[in-house]
Amino acid sequence: MADAVRACLLHACSALVALFLLLAGAALADETFTEGQLSIVTRDGARHAFTVELALTPRQRAQGLMNRRTMAADRGMLFSFGETRQVLMWMKNTYLPLDMLFIDESGEIRTIREKAEPLSEAIIDSRGPVAYVLELNAGTVRSLGIRTGDRVESPVISGGAEQP
Repeated sequence: MADAVRACLLHACSALVALFLLLAGAALADETFTEGQLSIVTRDGARHAFTVELALTPRQRAQGLMNRRTMAADRGMLFSFGETRQVLMWMKNTYLPLDMLFIDESGEIRTIREKAEPLSEAIIDSRGPVAYVLELNAGTVRSLGIRTGDRVESPVISGGAEQP
């Protein structure tokens, strides 16, 4: 009888370990992102086009660009928060140095953080209420002459994309 109980417990433990590994794997699985187009329009009228991945859900926003090693110069990630609020970001597990553009609900760039340090857990503050954050490769802001007050045009920002 003791052997039967032991075998039953061993089987139950094995099933629990398998379930745990399955759930842990699902939690660690990479999120998928849809892509969209956006343009940054500077005050002097220059228009800079980017293809961006859209981080719309809490899980997508939590993952962001973490664990990526490269990103093309004309690419980025647009985070949409579904509301206007103060936003706090960090670079934990993010290997790419990034420029972060904090954008209000109308598409105006309110704050810029250039060359955010890879792998840092330091908090990067929007310094006021925003609805979106655009992450681009570090140096993009400087090379394109992007400044606060410039505008970001995107179907997501103009209300064309639904928030989950």
